[in-house]
Amino acid sequence: MSISEDDIHAFNRRFRGFMPVIIDVETGGFNNNTDALLEIAAVTLDMSDDGILQLDQTIAFQVKPFLGANIEKSALEFTGIDLADKDREDVPEKEALDEIFASVRRKVKDYQCNRAIIVAHNAHFDLGFVHAAAERCGAKRNPFHPFSCFDTATLSGLVFGHTVLAKACEIAGIDFSNREAHSAAYDAEKTAELFCLIVNQWKFMGGWPI
Repeated sequence: MSISEDDIHAFNRRFRGFMPVIIDVETGGFNNNTDALLEIAAVTLDMSDDGILQLDQTIAFQVKPFLGANIEKSALEFTGIDLADKDREDVPEKEALDEIFASVRRKVKDYQCNRAIIVAHNAHFDLGFVHAAAERCGAKRNPFHPFSCFDTATLSGLVFGHTVLAKACEIAGIDFSNREAHSAAYDAEKTAELFCLIVNQWKFMGGWPI
C-alpha cells in the first residue's frame, strides 16, 4: 500500500505518535505468568485520505503452551480450543510474537509513529499476556507501550452503555457470531471494527480535529 505524506501525518497526529494495533489473546487462564497463551491475533489499521480509520491486515497464530504452562479445563471449555485437534497448527510463542512484532514495527515505521499501543476489549488482560509472553520467550524489540492501552470495553460502556463485546457490536450494528467468538482472529477483527466505528463517529461529530 502506498501511503501519502498527508495520511502519515494525520495518523501520527491523531494518536500523538502512537500506532493503535488491535490484539486479542485466548489463554489457559487468567494469570499471565503461569497460564498458557493459546492463540494470539493482531489487526493493524490504516487511515483513508479523509481521515477515516479502517482495518488493514490480520495476523493470527495458534500457540504451543510453554513448558510447564497451566491450562484450566474451564478456560478450554469457554474458548472451545481443542489442544488435541489434529488440524491445530500451533507454533512456539517466540515464533508467533516475532512475526507479529515485525509486522507491527513495519506499520509503525510506515506511519512514522513512535511506537505501537495495544487496543483490546478489557485491554489490560491482553496487554499483560503479550508482555509476559515476550519476556518469557525472549522476543526482541517489543513495539508495544509497556502499560498504556485503549480499552474498547470502556469505550463501549461510554458510547453504547454496554461493555460485553457481543452486545456492544449488536448495538453498534456490527455483525457478531457467538459461534465464531473466542477465536483470537475473530474477536480481534470485531474489536477492530468496534474501535474504528467509535473513533470515526467521534470524528463525524466534530470531536477531532479540535
